[in-house]
Amino acid sequence: MSMLFAETLKKIRTEKGISQRELAERMYVVRTSVNRWENGTRLPDAAMILRLAEALDVDVNVLLSAAAESDDSPNVIMVDDNRIVLTGGLPILEEVMPHAAVTGFTKPADALEYARSNRVALAFLDIEIGSISGLDICRALLQINPRTNVVFLTAYPSYAFDAWETGACGFMLKPITADSVQKQLTKLRYPFVTGGLCV
Repeated sequence: MSMLFAETLKKIRTEKGISQRELAERMYVVRTSVNRWENGTRLPDAAMILRLAEALDVDVNVLLSAAAESDDSPNVIMVDDNRIVLTGGLPILEEVMPHAAVTGFTKPADALEYARSNRVALAFLDIEIGSISGLDICRALLQINPRTNVVFLTAYPSYAFDAWETGACGFMLKPITADSVQKQLTKLRYPFVTGGLCV
């Protein structure tokens, strides 16, 4: 992880003359949380960054930009057992997110193995993948890394209710388009940089 967010937060805090303990009290978190943010071992989510900006009386975009830059080359995966859909979707994801490392998988087991050794920032999952449900893959990905953003892809709107119960942050109907992907990026729980855009 880049140290940009950690350095930015520490610089703003010290310039304001606020101790880690004081900031923690303003944020209603333990001091070790602030320490982790400032030593680069943890990156707060978007909601916490908004609270940090309020506590420090600073423009939230300063912190969001630093957080986005902290994910130097975010890993984005697409899992779909239909090779045609996968082949058509990957170029769209690369177009919308030029700074991301985009990888496609037709087998859920391969996607989960990848996620165990690479921090996945965003996963686009088909809901019906052979005998395995994309809902189950979502749960497995979030067990590996709770900060993974998950967007479900399906041709069946009736799955939407079940999809929301998994902890996913988005739902898209196939076929995907650059516009539909861009709209989903504005709804991510954990923003990252996508070719100059902080989403």
